[in-house]
Amino acid sequence: MAKLKGAIVVDTERCKGCQLCIIACPQKVIALANKVNLHGYPYVEATNEDACVGCASCGIVCPDGCITVYRKRVED
Repeated sequence: MAKLKGAIVVDTERCKGCQLCIIACPQKVIALANKVNLHGYPYVEATNEDACVGCASCGIVCPDGCITVYRKRVED
């Protein structure tokens, strides 16, 4: 049976650090970075990429559309 492997890409310059994606992620893949973007906002980043299943919950709840979700089918 094939599994889905996910990956996210965050547009850090558009992210305002609202943390809605952190709450929405069932796999706890996303965390707030200790850095800020050019606008002075702390942004989110993927910290546990291997756990991502590509469910896209983070991308759906992001009010600024900063998260792009990719999915790839992986054979066992």
